[in-house]
Amino acid sequence: QVQLVESGGGLVQPGGSLSLSCVAPGSIFSIGVMGWYRQAPGKERELVAYITSGGSTILADSVKGRFTLSRDNANNTVTLQMNSLKSEDTAVYYCRWATRRDWYLGQGYWGQGTQVTVSS
Repeated sequence: QVQLVESGGGLVQPGGSLSLSCVAPGSIFSIGVMGWYRQAPGKERELVAYITSGGSTILADSVKGRFTLSRDNANNTVTLQMNSLKSEDTAVYYCRWATRRDWYLGQGYWGQGTQVTVSS
């Protein structure tokens, strides 16, 4: 079992910023793909961004230009920096890790989720 530890959610006003971090076990961090998904009430879970072991990053169109994703191999951490937040970014955000093969098969491991609320 792979345990992913998420942190950084909270309440922020529209236009504000938040940073989400996810820590994976050091034994597997460097060999896998890591990313963030989100699920708003009444909606399906959707991909926000992911980063490969080589550092290639993919962002959903809805967050391009506002969010960035980075990985810190020394600390086994990926960080989602969210700027210019909108009310529609409100959701529970989940971290996911998988091997490259399993990532594209929809498999892997999930964090427990962290709430992000954008509201005035």
